[in-house]
Amino acid sequence: MIDATVSTPQAAFDTLLAGNRRFVAGTPEHPNQDAARRSETAPAQSPFAVLFGCADSRLAAEIIFDRGLGDLFVVRTAGHVAGPEVLGSIEYGVSVLGSPLVVVLGHDACGAVAATRAAVQDGTTAGGYVRDVVEKVTPSVLAARAAGRTEDADFIDEHIRRTVDLLLDRSRTLSEAVDAGRAAVAGLSYRLADGTAHLVTARGLDLPADPVT
Repeated sequence: MIDATVSTPQAAFDTLLAGNRRFVAGTPEHPNQDAARRSETAPAQSPFAVLFGCADSRLAAEIIFDRGLGDLFVVRTAGHVAGPEVLGSIEYGVSVLGSPLVVVLGHDACGAVAATRAAVQDGTTAGGYVRDVVEKVTPSVLAARAAGRTEDADFIDEHIRRTVDLLLDRSRTLSEAVDAGRAAVAGLSYRLADGTAHLVTARGLDLPADPVT
C-alpha cells in the first residue's frame, strides 16, 4: 500500500517538489535509503509517482527529488520519447502499482531536442535508431517553430507539453484515471545548473504553471 501521506495526486506532487527544494538547498534528507527500507520493499513496491524522464545522465530521479527505494517508478528514454513499451510501463505504474502521479521530466540543454532542431533546420537525417528519437521529437520542434519560438526553453517546454498530451491521448488507462481523480499528470522542466524543477503543465492538478525566468 502507498503511504497514506502521499496517496493523492496533490500530496504526491507536493512531496516530490519538497524533495527537489531540499536537493537545491543542499539539505537532502535521503529518505528511504537504509537497510530497513530495503527489507520493507523487498516483498512488494508501492511507488507514489511514476517518473517518465529524459535518459540524460544528469537527471537521476531519486537524487534530484531526494527520494529513496520504492518511492519512484522510473521510466527514461532519450528526449522522453514514448513508444508502446513506455506507455505500458506507465500504465503498469498507475493501474497495477497504484501510483497517483505521473511526471514527465524534461530539461534544458536536451541533446535530443537540440539534435532535432538541427535536423529540421538543416534537413539532415540522424543515423541508426537515433533517427527514431529525432522523428518523435520533430512534431514538438515544428510546433514551437510555427508559434515563432526561438529560445531553447520554449522548445523544451513545448516538447514536455506535447509528451503529456501524447500520454493522455494514447493511454485510455491513464486518461480514465485522471478523469476519475485517481491520478494526475504533471510536466516539469529541470534546470541542470541550479537543480530546480519547474512546472510546465499539469492535468488533474489545480496548479498554475511556474513561469521560467
